[in-house]
Amino acid sequence: MMFDLTGKVAVVTGGSRGIGRSICEQMAAHGAKVVVSSRKLPACEEVVKGIKAKGGEATAVAASISDKAQLENLVAAARKAYGRIDIMVCNAASNPYFGPLTGLKEEVFAKIMQNNVMSNLWLMNMVGPEMAERKDGVFIVVSSIGALIGSAHIAAYNMSKAADLSLVKSLAMEWGKHNIRVNAIAPGLIQTDFAKALWDNPDIRRANESKAALKRIGQPDDIGGVAVFLASKAGNFVCGQCIIADGGVIGSGAE
Repeated sequence: MMFDLTGKVAVVTGGSRGIGRSICEQMAAHGAKVVVSSRKLPACEEVVKGIKAKGGEATAVAASISDKAQLENLVAAARKAYGRIDIMVCNAASNPYFGPLTGLKEEVFAKIMQNNVMSNLWLMNMVGPEMAERKDGVFIVVSSIGALIGSAHIAAYNMSKAADLSLVKSLAMEWGKHNIRVNAIAPGLIQTDFAKALWDNPDIRRANESKAALKRIGQPDDIGGVAVFLASKAGNFVCGQCIIADGGVIGSGAE
């Protein structure tokens, strides 16, 4: 029963594919009512269809994390559908640039920081008050092990994910007194469409597999289970933390 989410309502951004889809499916499988959100409604509806086919409950709401008004609509739609929000998962992120920092345009960097960091703060401020009123809530940010290491390819993205870790710690200090648990998950290389530029590169994939203690890259469900843990009673005393789920890359000692 420690992982039972029955009666809880979870909102997941970037929920139509990859890690976000797994989080939606796993939370629904553990009893939560799930609001699946991403930019494209048909993709969200496809996930909802799959959840309902397995006896779960879910609804789809399109929203872009770059647009505050759309996120406000997402929160309002979730409350209209299910009456409350118990779990907010900020999984959506953008990485429009792959290459060295010398070629990074200022407007692109600004977009990365707004989408990957500011949107999370927006959502916390939107859902926090109702969670505080109930003295119960969960807020999860999907960061990355990129926050903890350097990169010659996705440094700007990594910087945004490092900022997310700092944001989580500060939000935990602000909202923890209301029994709102704020945490981050830092996945390693996961086989998703979002990370295709990395795992589809034989050299990068081989290097990641070599460094990992488990000698493989991750799959979306490797992260979905971590999210269920953080959202459930099993994670009741975890707050302000970052759970690294990378197959043993960080701390493996591999060169």
